[in-house]
Amino acid sequence: MAKLYTKKKSANSKLLPKKQTIDFILNYSKSMSAVKVGMMHFEFMAN
Repeated sequence: MAKLYTKKKSANSKLLPKKQTIDFILNYSKSMSAVKVGMMHFEFMAN
């Protein structure tokens, strides 16, 4: 069973996300705002 976990993965594999994925993440981060009130943190989505 131990032999299954001894293979090393390639560290040089390049990840190429789709443009649609990048746009979604950027738009999500632009619409989100965080506010700290005292010791609490609130996150709001401006949709």
